Amino acid sequence: MDKVLLVIPAYNEEQNIERVVDQLTDQFPEFDYIVVNDGSKDQTAAICRRRGYRLLDLPVNLGLAGCFQAGMKYAWEKGYRYAIQFDGDGQHRPEFIKAMREKMDQGYDIVIGSRFVTVPKGWSPRMIGSRIIGGAIRLTTGARICDPTSGMRLFNRKMIGEFALNLNYGPEPDTISFLIHQGARVAEVQVTIDDRTAGESYLKPVTAIKYMARMLLSILVVQNFRKRQ
Repeated sequence: MDKVLLVIPAYNEEQNIERVVDQLTDQFPEFDYIVVNDGSKDQTAAICRRRGYRLLDLPVNLGLAGCFQAGMKYAWEKGYRYAIQFDGDGQHRPEFIKAMREKMDQGYDIVIGSRFVTVPKGWSPRMIGSRIIGGAIRLTTGARICDPTSGMRLFNRKMIGEFALNLNYGPEPDTISFLIHQGARVAEVQVTIDDRTAGESYLKPVTAIKYMARMLLSILVVQNFRKRQ
């Protein structure tokens, strides 16, 4: 199937999911989507059912890795050539997907929607974090990734199969690093990612520091021992 499938992990996104999906169906009907409700405790699943959205309703919370893998299994079984990780909080903008797909068709396996291909003025904590992780990836793989922490990532059919059948890992920077080690070609396209306007992000300052430490440890050390499942 030649369409791009938007895999939308959603955990407690009752304040956002309607706006996200309605924008897609109204303004971007050329894309398909699947909402993967990750055992939400709020009305996310109920809203999706009431509105008739395409929904994978997980009975328990699996976390991003399991939730995303469920969406990629759906993409694999349905025969999609392209699948993109697309947040359910309204931060990702679908108008950039076409350019990401065009980039992928130049021969890439993964295309990241990057905030930092063209360097903005000033240095935000988010940019600094991306630069540090990007430096670790470059040190260990030789690949230059400007925004490895961006959650907007497009995968081709081969990568869909990796996540659906082989990789029991989340779509995180260390997994991108691992896939580069395995020969995946990665490119970036400049995008704009909006701030969350409703709901609560899980990435609070303490969590962000722990995340950084975990990613750096994985990229610099664990990658040497990591294997496909």
